[in-house]
Amino acid sequence: MIHIAICDDEREFVAYLDGLLNQYAAETGEEIKVTAYYDGMELMEKYDTTIDLIFLDIQMRMVNGLRAAERVRQIDEKVSIIFLTTLTQYGLEGYKYQAVNYIIKPIKYVRLKAEMDHWLKKHQKGDSPAMVIANDTGKYKVFLKSLRFVETYNRNLLLHTEQEKIVCYKRMKEMEQQLTGQGFVRCHSSYLVNLAYVKGVKKLEITLITGEHLPISQPKRKVFMEQLTEYWGDML
Repeated sequence: MIHIAICDDEREFVAYLDGLLNQYAAETGEEIKVTAYYDGMELMEKYDTTIDLIFLDIQMRMVNGLRAAERVRQIDEKVSIIFLTTLTQYGLEGYKYQAVNYIIKPIKYVRLKAEMDHWLKKHQKGDSPAMVIANDTGKYKVFLKSLRFVETYNRNLLLHTEQEKIVCYKRMKEMEQQLTGQGFVRCHSSYLVNLAYVKGVKKLEITLITGEHLPISQPKRKVFMEQLTEYWGDML
């Protein structure tokens, strides 16, 4: 199923675009879920990390689309954004937030269909495993390929991704179970590492391709090295 959000303060337009998407779903057989937001602030405060694509109006009364996109990018680095605008001059500014495209309103079905066809060819679901992390600052979609390692942090966990560090309230054992079979191995009671980032192991220290160093405990070293050797063997 494709989860699409429409964020626009013109309710009539939201209903109109929702109708176009329903028409597209009926014609193509795609299963589409549509969630409506009527202001940028609502999108920011109630953002759902299962969203795959956002149709986002740039000009809104309270919080405009560019500001909303900036916040969304902090939460979800991979969601696709198509800006909606009545003025062409805003389109290029939107690309700062990795917009897929921008559409000049009003939108016709033929244009909507072309955009959806193009998007579907490039964004097939299931290619990038991810998990959703919730903490006091909000919800975050963490793509496993960008997660370097997890460490214990003040009785919680700290996820080190390529973009940022995210606090998680799970226990290490829970996280280890969740990431079983995804290329993550416990190298220490306080560390869980993504084997894709391991550059080498020397004695009781792991070097990552980023230059970071992680400890490896003696009791876990044998099993860790076996799994790393198997992983590297599969990669050759």
